[in-house]
Amino acid sequence: MNFMDKLHAAERAHQSLLCVGLDPDPAKLPGAWRGQPERIFDFCARIVDATADLVIAFKPQIAYFAAHRAEAQLERLMDHMRANAPAVPIILDAKRGDIGSTAEQYAIEAFERYGADAVTLSPFMGFDSVQPYLAHAGKGAFLLCRTSNPGGDDLQSQRLASVPGQPLLYEHVAQLAQGPWNVNGQLGLVVGATYPAEIERVRQLAPTLPLLIPGVGAQGGDALATVRAGYRQHNGGTSGPIIVNSSRAILYASNNDDFDQAARREALKTRAVLEAARAQQ
Repeated sequence: MNFMDKLHAAERAHQSLLCVGLDPDPAKLPGAWRGQPERIFDFCARIVDATADLVIAFKPQIAYFAAHRAEAQLERLMDHMRANAPAVPIILDAKRGDIGSTAEQYAIEAFERYGADAVTLSPFMGFDSVQPYLAHAGKGAFLLCRTSNPGGDDLQSQRLASVPGQPLLYEHVAQLAQGPWNVNGQLGLVVGATYPAEIERVRQLAPTLPLLIPGVGAQGGDALATVRAGYRQHNGGTSGPIIVNSSRAILYASNNDDFDQAARREALKTRAVLEAARAQQ
């Protein structure tokens, strides 16, 4: 089963648009584990086990592991997810962006070393920085398009006078991903929940692509507005699924030993909000 098929299957099986982001910060780990980077795997594994039946995807952020010399724990976590949540696709949040043989090595890292189903990429070095990932059959790649941070305006909202129609840069990325760059149907886009109007615009330009939407929860994105902007019914299903990510609000729902059950309760609540919004579409 390729990434796109796995994504659709998880959406149907779990009745969910929710993605849980795995951003383990040792300073925020619960109880006696606080400040202990060697417990990153234990923490994340319990979050995964508590929420695996509620999500459309998991999204581990590689920097939170690499910063604490926990790459081996990330490999172990990826194995754990494949063994204990095999139906849930894993999106490695790496935001890689380089060309040629370097991009080929990053692709090997994401798909062979860690065994991810998909990876996040920066597209701003052009198609030859994306192409090596597409050589891995059945895998997915999400291109940064309209990100949730305020500084995204510095580049993404600039108008391209040299392109017909003079689109904004993020609009041009969406058009490329929907069209000539999506040679094997493997691409999706990252669009921040903090900009629902831009989500709607990206959906207009890229009606069939999956949208990875971070920013719900601690970053203040509105779950209801996000679904209204990005979700579309199409022949009983989605015309490009949306994957709505929440990280800190779920991971750190409790500072006590019951953190996994508190995470489950928060995930259930978020999933219910997303499903209620979907029902209105």
